[in-house]
Amino acid sequence: MTTTWSSESHGTGEYADVNGIRLYVETHGTGKPMILLHGGLGSGEMFGPILPALTEHHQVILPDLQGHGRTADIDRPLDIRTMADDIAVLIDHLGLDRPDVVGYSLGGGVALQTAMRHPEKVGRRGAASPRMPAHRRCRPCWWPPMRTWRLRAITSTRSRCSMVDSATAAGPVRTGRRAATRWPSCPG
Repeated sequence: MTTTWSSESHGTGEYADVNGIRLYVETHGTGKPMILLHGGLGSGEMFGPILPALTEHHQVILPDLQGHGRTADIDRPLDIRTMADDIAVLIDHLGLDRPDVVGYSLGGGVALQTAMRHPEKVGRRGAASPRMPAHRRCRPCWWPPMRTWRLRAITSTRSRCSMVDSATAAGPVRTGRRAATRWPSCPG
């Protein structure tokens, strides 16, 4: 079985000098802007098969994150918080007004960090299988602000599910045999 990441959708590619890095960015379609962030070891090309569906109603912006695709690595750590800052500066560089930010895996973590660190620059946000940083001595350090963010995200999308609202207000949820759990505060 062969998988191809290309599509019939052709966009314009350019480099944007933002936050000390030269990001490769492709733009496809017209409509409300959506920044779509790829997973680790991938590039924007990984969304090729779904681009035609997304570009029907959105201007899809596909940046290649630091050290991925056509964006070179630079002398700084690969950190999703720094990559999130790159995306926030890219939003300003492209003159976008609160674009939707969506990501998969590594890109999901970057999307969530962008929304948490720069909420005034992001419209709707989404993440599939996000990777978030964790502190060595505790559960994920990002959880307390994320809990607030998730509750706001759910209420802003007008969720009518009281079970989801109460579970997210209580803290992280484990499915299956384990009950919902509150993580302790981060010591560091």
